[in-house]
Amino acid sequence: MVSTSSSSPTAPSTRANLLVLLGLGLAGILLLTRKLKRAVREDFGAFVQKLQLLPPPQPAPPKARHPLTDLTFAVSDVFDIEGFVTGCGHPDWASTHCAASKTAVVVSTLVEGGATCVGKTVVDELAYSINGENRHYGTPTNPAAPARVPGGSSSGAAVTVAAKLVDFSLGVDTVGGVRVPAAFCGVIGFRPSYGALSNMGMLTISPSLDTVGLFANDPDVLRRVGHVLLQLPFGVQRKPRQIIIADDCFELFKIPFDKLAQALITSTEKLFGRQALKHEIFEEFLCSNVPSLKKVHTYKSDAKDKTSSLGMLANIMHALHRYEFSNIHEEWLKTEKPVLDPVISAHLNDAAEISDTEIEKYRSVRNEMRAAINTLLKDDCILVIPTTYALPPKLNAKELLSEDYKLRSYSLLSLASLSGCCQVTIPLGSHDKCPTSISFIARQGGDRFLLDTLQSMYATLQEQAYVLATSKQSGRAGNPEISADVAKEKGNQAYKDKQWQKAIGYYTEAIKLNDKNATYYSNRAAAYLELKCFHQAEADCSKAIDLDKKNVKAYLRRGTAREFLGYYKEATEDFRYASVLEPTNKRAAASAERLRKL
Repeated sequence: MVSTSSSSPTAPSTRANLLVLLGLGLAGILLLTRKLKRAVREDFGAFVQKLQLLPPPQPAPPKARHPLTDLTFAVSDVFDIEGFVTGCGHPDWASTHCAASKTAVVVSTLVEGGATCVGKTVVDELAYSINGENRHYGTPTNPAAPARVPGGSSSGAAVTVAAKLVDFSLGVDTVGGVRVPAAFCGVIGFRPSYGALSNMGMLTISPSLDTVGLFANDPDVLRRVGHVLLQLPFGVQRKPRQIIIADDCFELFKIPFDKLAQALITSTEKLFGRQALKHEIFEEFLCSNVPSLKKVHTYKSDAKDKTSSLGMLANIMHALHRYEFSNIHEEWLKTEKPVLDPVISAHLNDAAEISDTEIEKYRSVRNEMRAAINTLLKDDCILVIPTTYALPPKLNAKELLSEDYKLRSYSLLSLASLSGCCQVTIPLGSHDKCPTSISFIARQGGDRFLLDTLQSMYATLQEQAYVLATSKQSGRAGNPEISADVAKEKGNQAYKDKQWQKAIGYYTEAIKLNDKNATYYSNRAAAYLELKCFHQAEADCSKAIDLDKKNVKAYLRRGTAREFLGYYKEATEDFRYASVLEPTNKRAAASAERLRKL
């Protein structure tokens, strides 16, 4: 009884102590879990290995400091670093290869230039895809849109820059491996001209398409790094002579292009003048300048989109990619038999069905297309296209496996990959809480010019994108006005090309969207005059004058129309009024004087 009675108060006490200990243990586990989660979030799952490659000591004064001093960078896990195994996004590759005996040339150049390398980053499996997912090492979290893919193949490198973990990073761009993640993560991505940078010490994926690529948040940083890697001597910064907007490429874009177009058009007019803008239907350009495309039927090209010139280029690029990858890594694939992503396996199986004769035809098309685009851009011109055709897809989305998604994406990406031109991805605003971007393309070898153009336009582009975004939120501006201005610019281009009827169509579209703009009516009147449709021209000018009593061009054009219609008195009054509004206008004064003598 005593023992029983004496143990009675002790049992609850023991249970209480156990509960306290259990509670403390659970609290500790929860705390540790939170710390671990915080640690994962801090680097967004971007790194496969952290390390430090320190730059050499600074030279003694009065010599200048290293050009990249105080900058940090990361490299995709396709670049060799002495003493470390290059994993290439697949554990079987890492386990069957030794540590590198030498550091990749581009990495050594950056370190010698004063930058510090802090780690190697995740890439897609064998750096093959453009999605940014990796089932072996985990998919890096997209800082700009956490529920969506970061884009690949250089996913981790893009994420480190987007998360501001480093100042810049290195990736590999074969069929979009830098441009796509730059667009999806909202950072600047630069694919240099083919052959501009050494690939020594970098995994070979497709030798005729591979380039080292760069990510940065700051165009000044990108320019500094680019100058070091490209070994560019000092030169005078050149302005673009023309900014060519590929209108049909933007029609592939899954989101409204109006805001991006307006930011681009306004920035170009502000910096270089309206005459610098040009609109191009790129499908027509390719049909006229790459005739060999008509003779080539790409592998499995039976869908309607695949028979377009852009679709054909997409398939040619994809065929070269898988054919070259399969040939280069054939021995390793057969010997090691790695477990590959089913999509990659299917592509490599398809590669076996492509004949050497077909590949030669594709290379012939590529050479012709390279010559055509470089001729188009040779005199300091910039081609503008959307970087990707859609917003970043959601993680594990079926869209990533869609043939349509790949075809449309590759259609845009193939232009620089096949032509060898340099391309820079420029983040520009957002849509549906996801980054949006445009890309500038310059001729092969025009890397300095492209980086200079980016630097000169970047701040203005961002300013205009911000103005448009805030004005939309406050209700001061809407898409119809922006769309109208885009239509007007297309009309102006058609007018310059002497395509009068096409110009009238665009101006009519602008008027339907915004019928309170005098310029649209006046410009349409100019096109009507070229077609000798004088009654229509007179009516449009009268409407323009009703909207803007000081529109000198409207008075001049109405005077011209009235003169041809035989209304000499009214025509004289129009020319005289134009002369009053603009006393230095010699045409107005001369026309009025000529009619006075009749």
